[in-house]
Amino acid sequence: MNNGTMGIIQAADPSPLYSLYWWGIELIKGIQTIEQPALTAIIRFLTGLGTELFYIPVLLFIFWCVNEKQGARFCVLILLSTWVNGFFKNLLKQPRPYNLDPSVGRGFEPTYGIPSGHAQQSLVFWSAFASWAGKRTEKTAILRLAAVLFILIIAFTRLYLGLHFPTDILAGWLLGGTLLVLYAVFGSRLETLLSAGGTRFQMITAAIIALLMNGSGAGSNLGGLFLGFCAGYSLMIAHIRFSASAQVRGKRPGGFILIARYGTGMAGMALIYTVLKFLLPGEGSLLAALPVWGAASPYYELGRFLRYGALGLWAAAGAPLVFCRIGLADRMSTDRMSTDRRSTDRMSDG
Repeated sequence: MNNGTMGIIQAADPSPLYSLYWWGIELIKGIQTIEQPALTAIIRFLTGLGTELFYIPVLLFIFWCVNEKQGARFCVLILLSTWVNGFFKNLLKQPRPYNLDPSVGRGFEPTYGIPSGHAQQSLVFWSAFASWAGKRTEKTAILRLAAVLFILIIAFTRLYLGLHFPTDILAGWLLGGTLLVLYAVFGSRLETLLSAGGTRFQMITAAIIALLMNGSGAGSNLGGLFLGFCAGYSLMIAHIRFSASAQVRGKRPGGFILIARYGTGMAGMALIYTVLKFLLPGEGSLLAALPVWGAASPYYELGRFLRYGALGLWAAAGAPLVFCRIGLADRMSTDRMSTDRRSTDRMSDG
């Protein structure tokens, strides 16, 4: 969907839904009365904190440097939330504010409007993070307040930029809240079931979900990333036994170790992305001049699936293996592996 394909819907449209949308546009125009160049620059920066460019580096830091089990939970939760959000966007096919009134547009998004992905992801991530981190630091109230403020700020940026109606924001919060409740109720049971099923069962489950992602219209990159990460995590637990918090050479990992670990992991991500983008079909390929290998290639989506699958595999298994091999991490002890397998702790654990 874009401005050209959606067109401009007239305010005279009699449907209650579009009457609500036009009320939302008036609210957006009211917010935009405070518009200033400096404020707009700040708003654009803040809204960027609600995208994968922010979440992925943060999630990988947690996974590699803080708590690999909790990091894996967060990664899977965010990927599933992204899938659900995209599914409902494509199902409902609703416009964004600037499709009805271009004068409010301060940005552009290539997807449909409702539910707001920024609102949904910020609620899912910051609520989950505040609950988990609060238990670790005994500052739950402060972290929850900070999470609420950040969730509201992200929502405000989407209205200020004319990228979402208020109803889009509310729908995103509703969907995100539903996912959190489902995880709170069933998350522990699912973890226990997957752990008991073993590596093969875990990989088959991940492959089925990735297939559903691709079949439901989600980008092949999302399915590839999900499958690569989940398969990599299963392999890591079974064979590498990486622990983000375990002692390294008899000492708790210090700042230098963590910085080196994170830098190595991110460098690997960048290298894999760049090399595979050059080699696999797509507009960025070295062989893009060939019709069968350029942007119109019939193998383009397959190439994206493989590229993002490799990124997920590196994040969950490749990087931890390298950490252990070059002395940036030690393998998990047998006692801790047994404890983790028996554990049914959920997101709120320490």
